[in-house]
Amino acid sequence: MSTPPLASGPQGTQHLRPLLDTVLDALRTGTRARGGPLPAGGPATVTARIRDALDDVLPDRGDPDALRTLVHAIAEGAADPAHPLCTAHLHCPPLAVAAAADLAASVLNPSLDSWDQAPAASALEALLTRALARETGHADSLVTTGGTESNQLALLLAREAHGGSVRLVHGANAHHSLPRAAWLLGLPEPVVVPAPAGTLDPVALDDALTHLPGPRGSLVVAATAGTTDAGLIDPLPEIAARCATHGARLHVDAAYGGALLFSDRHRPRLTGLDAAHTVTLDLHKLGWQPVPAGLLTVRDARDLTALHHRADYLNADDDTDAGLPDLLGRSLRTTRRPDVLKLAVTLRTLGRTGLGALVDQVCAHAREFARLVHDDPRFDLHDRPAISTVLFRPAHATDTAVAAVRRHLLTTGRAALGRARAGGRLWLKATLLNPATRPGDLAALLTLVHDTHAEGHR
Repeated sequence: MSTPPLASGPQGTQHLRPLLDTVLDALRTGTRARGGPLPAGGPATVTARIRDALDDVLPDRGDPDALRTLVHAIAEGAADPAHPLCTAHLHCPPLAVAAAADLAASVLNPSLDSWDQAPAASALEALLTRALARETGHADSLVTTGGTESNQLALLLAREAHGGSVRLVHGANAHHSLPRAAWLLGLPEPVVVPAPAGTLDPVALDDALTHLPGPRGSLVVAATAGTTDAGLIDPLPEIAARCATHGARLHVDAAYGGALLFSDRHRPRLTGLDAAHTVTLDLHKLGWQPVPAGLLTVRDARDLTALHHRADYLNADDDTDAGLPDLLGRSLRTTRRPDVLKLAVTLRTLGRTGLGALVDQVCAHAREFARLVHDDPRFDLHDRPAISTVLFRPAHATDTAVAAVRRHLLTTGRAALGRARAGGRLWLKATLLNPATRPGDLAALLTLVHDTHAEGHR
């Protein structure tokens, strides 16, 4: 039996070229078969189709057509973030240039746990992480799998910087990964500060910090720049001032809103970000990157010493002394793929102006969609969008009806909308991350929601 062809090496590109044609053709036919933002039929139908395509997970004899069959099936059953009616989550359509760079990363397969597995990738990562850290006013950053890992790392670094014990203070609007990280790290139960308007209340935060026991530095305040439900940004300057007064450490979860830094128009809305000790960024949200593309920036690079770890086969002392970079202190993970490549290619290809223009476009789409909702008596608008998320619902609908409309659109494959609770009511959530969305698409989404509600899907 001959050895299956390898993706890398002298003959790698020759072996890949026909396979890429197969993948691109299967993506095209699968997308055409789906015909919309989601597959129709709901979970049972999608599962049955995948079961038919898979047939036998581990057959006695291989199937040479498996690549085409399974890529087609996955594309047919995918939620397509590039479809203008796929707006349920912080799920962006990736840039073609970023996806192409990701292919190169997969082919070369560097592993960023030792320099001899990733010579060029480790050098690229060192340059890019420091450059992106400077965008937040910080000294360095770590590549992560996304906001959840970044938030956990932020709490870990805070705990170690304070001798092993801190307590998290966060708003009621914070991402679920923050209290979960506190639990995973064995920290005390977090203190939850009210966020009555959807953003952390600085007065309530000041009161909490005043009455919480413990020495200076033992409290970690987590603010949010871009909430998951509505994209709201906490009042960062006021929060930073309270933290400074009480000697609390500040972490800002900017997984959603951090990309506003690329926009000259929207960057001022992140004033105060540089006062944080750590900042979460996530460019597979408002950065148009394939998953994953997270970062954690740190104001004081000395905080990263807590991650230093020794494994003789990866970073022996004499190798480090001889000048081989030590990569184990750059992550809690050992094996890491070079996610930095797609980021570097995107930043270099588009530049600040190009990325900023994409940010401005999706924010403008959200404002336009909110205007359409506001001007249409058939709908209620929750509020003007803070970034690119709009909460709306059919006027006079019950919460049960709102939920049923969303599920009907999902299971028929006609539109993907999220859901969020705000002001005691359930809202449909449209998170607009596709720069190519047109005004007609936004109007069509409203018409679709209205017609679905009118048809009685309650």
